[in-house]
Amino acid sequence: MFKRSLRSRDAGTSQREPAQTTTGMDSQHKVDKSTRLMKKNSKRSIQKLSKSLAGENSSRIQPQSTQAKPAEKPAAITPSPIVTIMVGPDGRLFAAHENILCQSPLFERMLRGKYLNAQSKRMLLEDEEPEIFSAILEYLYKGDYYPRLLHNQQQDSWELEDSLSIPANRNAAPLTPPTGNNSPQPGGGRASPSVEPTVYVSSLDQYLLRDTVVYCAAERYGLEELKRLALRKQGLHTGVEVGTVLRSAQYCYAHTPDSDSRLRAHYLALIIRCRKTFKRSGTMQAEMEKCGSSNNNNGSGKLFFDLFVAMCNHLDDVIDASKNAMQTPKTI
Repeated sequence: MFKRSLRSRDAGTSQREPAQTTTGMDSQHKVDKSTRLMKKNSKRSIQKLSKSLAGENSSRIQPQSTQAKPAEKPAAITPSPIVTIMVGPDGRLFAAHENILCQSPLFERMLRGKYLNAQSKRMLLEDEEPEIFSAILEYLYKGDYYPRLLHNQQQDSWELEDSLSIPANRNAAPLTPPTGNNSPQPGGGRASPSVEPTVYVSSLDQYLLRDTVVYCAAERYGLEELKRLALRKQGLHTGVEVGTVLRSAQYCYAHTPDSDSRLRAHYLALIIRCRKTFKRSGTMQAEMEKCGSSNNNNGSGKLFFDLFVAMCNHLDDVIDASKNAMQTPKTI
């Protein structure tokens, strides 16, 4: 009996020990797990805290940086100074911006040279015609001058603003056949008045074709685009008198270099095309007779020599064309 009690005690103790060991192991595992969780939470909290502190620091630094370096304002564009120009013998006053005038090489040199009073910004153009200078100034600002060049979409032709053809007479030479100039202008019931193609040149005390004088002025000022525009407008006038054409041609020869033959060729072709009109008027004979005088320095000698060469070349072309037509067999 004593042995049985010892065995039962031993069995009880053996049964209790594994239970105690398992509970001890479970508790130890829970402790380890809780410590790991605490470490993770502590790391996360530290990271969150560092991020929040970094955000606060950046938010604090940012307004300080903006206050220290304010946003730069755009630089104000200073307007170009105004230049006063006295034009013609009467000193007619014009005003223009300096940067607009500097589009012309001649004006740029004048603004930088001795022609300009630096204090008053004043320039003198005593030999220039006020009306021509007004056309030059209008072109520099707007890209065209009155009368403007317009495109007639219905007739697919170019015409001048407010223009109507002038009825031709015996002493008038049409520069080109009227193409679209007879059509009324839009914007009113009545037809617009015709544009006067001439301008008074006080230095010569004569009326010349406006586009020719503008062309020669554009040559002086170095405005090549204006020269092309004036040449295009030159051929759109009709009904111009023979004397005006010859005087304008002489003015062209006197105020353009020999290297520039575009406007000169226009006048030669015009005289050849309208040779019957020039022959009937008698103005050509009078101008050619005056050409031999020693006091004549208006370019007439060069004009009439070039006209003679052009007439000879035209006659040769006509003869060659007739010969080729005779040699070519006719076909039915």
